[in-house]
Amino acid sequence: MTSPSTPGIDQIIDDFAYLEEWEDRYRYVIELGKALPELADEKKTAENKVNGCASQVWLVSHRENGEDPVLTFEGDSDAHIVRGLVAIVLAAYSGKHASQIATYDVIDTFNRIGLVENLSSQRANGLRSMVKRIRDEARLSAPA
Repeated sequence: MTSPSTPGIDQIIDDFAYLEEWEDRYRYVIELGKALPELADEKKTAENKVNGCASQVWLVSHRENGEDPVLTFEGDSDAHIVRGLVAIVLAAYSGKHASQIATYDVIDTFNRIGLVENLSSQRANGLRSMVKRIRDEARLSAPA
C-alpha cells in the first residue's frame, strides 16, 4: 500500500523530469523511502522476502475478491536507496487490477527516466526482482 505522503507514479515521473542532476534524483529516491510506512516486524518473513536483492527487501500483497482483483502491496527494505525503490514500485503497482499489473512493465518507465542506468547492477537486478514478483503474482490473480 502506498501512504498518503507517497506520490503516485505519474507524479514521481514528473518529479524525475524536473530533477536534472542524478544526485538530486538519488536524494529524491531516498526521501520517497523515508515516506514509506515501515513494515511490521511480523511481516518480515522468509515468505515475504524478495529473492535476487542484495539488500533485504520484503513485499506483502493483499488481494481483493473478484474476477480481476485489485492488488495492494506493502514493502520495506533495510537499505535507504532500496527502500525508495520499493516506494516507487509500490506507487506504480499498488491499488491496480491484476490484469493491469500483469501487462505493465514499470522497468520500461524506469529506463525512460534514467533510473535503472544510474543504479548499481545489484540494485537494478533487485529492482527487476521486485517487479517480477509483483507481476507474477498479478498473473496468477488475473482473469484468463
